[in-house]
Amino acid sequence: MEATSGRKKSDQQQQVLDGSDIMELVENKEVFSDFVDHKFQELDRDNDGQLSVNELQPAVADIGAALGLPAQGTSSDSDHIYTEVLNEFTHGTQEKVSKTEFKEVLSDILLGMAAGLKRDPIVILRIDGEDLREFINGPAYEPEMVSIFSEIESSDGSLRDYIIKALDKLTVDQGMPPSADAWVISNIVEPAMQSCAINEQDDKPITQETFLVAFKKLADCVVQRLQEQPVIVAHSENSFDGNGIKRLLSNKFELDKAMNAALENVPKDRNGKLTKDYLRVALDALAPSAGLPPLGAIDQMDKVVSEVFKMVNCDDGKIIKEDEFKKILLEILGSIMLQLECNPISISLNSVVHEPLATPSTTLLQPSAGL
Repeated sequence: MEATSGRKKSDQQQQVLDGSDIMELVENKEVFSDFVDHKFQELDRDNDGQLSVNELQPAVADIGAALGLPAQGTSSDSDHIYTEVLNEFTHGTQEKVSKTEFKEVLSDILLGMAAGLKRDPIVILRIDGEDLREFINGPAYEPEMVSIFSEIESSDGSLRDYIIKALDKLTVDQGMPPSADAWVISNIVEPAMQSCAINEQDDKPITQETFLVAFKKLADCVVQRLQEQPVIVAHSENSFDGNGIKRLLSNKFELDKAMNAALENVPKDRNGKLTKDYLRVALDALAPSAGLPPLGAIDQMDKVVSEVFKMVNCDDGKIIKEDEFKKILLEILGSIMLQLECNPISISLNSVVHEPLATPSTTLLQPSAGL
């Protein structure tokens, strides 16, 4: 879906992902069945008509990436989510998953993603240098860059270091893709540095004037690179202010339903008791209903959650009754809500998708069947 944005002054091409395409895919039974057949066949490497745990791993990895999680194995905070996704397919015990089971779980996951995108749409931006050119030639350039220079002025680095740090402070609003991204560094930033011949050996003090002249020269080179190789960026803006939790807590029917669903996959002992170690798993299962991101997805939110868990002493490993488990979970939600009401967290996320779109690797959520 094409969209225009008041935030962007140029006619830069944009696409908004709001979940409607996913919803349309899942609700069209014939098209979705074809989609599942294709993906199942793609994953079923031994062609036995079932998916093993190993064969499911690419699907689990792609779902995690689509949810905005770091790669599996890189964060203990988010790795358990990958385990939970796998358990959704295998129910925690099965070694093989049939096509029918795969279809049912995939439908649930995609519908959940569609609901999330409807709430927090993702804008796909094609950054081609036009907005950056407008920024560096416009009236906002000098005061903005002077402010940025003052923030890094205490650094003892070279002119190159100053410029790299300054690039990192520019955003898609100024027409700059994420400069720390590996693809952007190797294909945009480094070639621009080389063509501008930024001198690393100059021991002279870096003045504001020297910085402004050198940065504009470098930015002009970046514009040229972007014109030759536009970068596709997925951009989203989210605000977490506790309202999602408040809505959930005020609706007893939805709260009970979400709470029971969250506890379904939490292991219990023979007496029906649960260990407090699984409170994080339960909270993560409640996250979509409470308007919260997955654990491990946003550092600022993870810090809030960690503080709350310390406050209510959740990591003592005690075995407790289900009612007490639910009571503590409600206390956690309430505490998170209060913290977010006092200090809302606003997040702007920018991920380069240029390289993955050009990579012919298998991906579960690739729009090969109309998605």
